Amino acid sequence: MTEPPRPPGEGGNGGHPPEPPTAPFTSPGSYPSPGEAPPPGYGPPPAAPQYGSPPPAPQYGAPDAPGGGYPPPGGYPPPGGYPPPGGYPPPGGYPPAGGGYPPPGGYPGGPVPHGYANSDEKTFALIAHFGGIVVGFIAPLISLLAKGKESPTVRVHAVEALNFQITWAVATLVAVILGVCSFGLLAFLPLITWAVVVVFSIIGGLKANEGAVYRYPMTYRLVK
Repeated sequence: MTEPPRPPGEGGNGGHPPEPPTAPFTSPGSYPSPGEAPPPGYGPPPAAPQYGSPPPAPQYGAPDAPGGGYPPPGGYPPPGGYPPPGGYPPPGGYPPAGGGYPPPGGYPGGPVPHGYANSDEKTFALIAHFGGIVVGFIAPLISLLAKGKESPTVRVHAVEALNFQITWAVATLVAVILGVCSFGLLAFLPLITWAVVVVFSIIGGLKANEGAVYRYPMTYRLVK
C-alpha cells in the first residue's frame, strides 16, 4: 500500500524545515557591460578615477580627514587673535618722538631724551641755555613755564639750565658782597662767577643744538 503525499515541510529527513533559497549564481558573463543597467539587488559600480585630475584635498577637522580631525598646521590662533607686528604697545603708550619721558625726579639714572619732535622744542631749549647769559635764570624759567608742560624734552633742558643759573646767581651775589666788604680787594670774584656762567651756558647751548641734554657741573639742583 502506497503512502499518501506529505505536505511541504514534512520531508523524510526527520522533520527539519527546508533550507532557505540561496541567491542565484551569477556567471562571469552576466555582469553588466559598460552602458548597461546593473542587475537587480546590486548598487552602481564605483566611478573610475580620471587620469590627470588631482585627488581631492583633505579637509582638516573633518572626521574622515587624515589624522582624525587634528588642527591645521601651526595650530589654532590664540583667544583674541595674534598680536600685531612688533608686539603690543607698553602700558601708557609709546614715548614721544625724539626721546622718552624723564623718570620721576628728573632724568638722572633713567633714559636721557635726545632730539626734538619739532622746531619749537629746539627753540625753547636753546633759549633756556643761551638766554641765561643775558638774563640769568629768567630765560630757562620762561622756557619751563611756556613749553615745559607740553614737551618733556623742553622741561629737561629748562630744569637743568634753571638749576645752574640759580646756583650761580647765588654765587655771584655772595661774590659781590665779599667784594664790597673787602673794600674792593675781592672785586674780581663777581667777574669769575659771570665767566663761569658764560662758558657753561655756551656749552649747554651747543649740546642742546645737537639734541643732547647737557648736565651742568657745580650745580645744586633745587628744581626737579
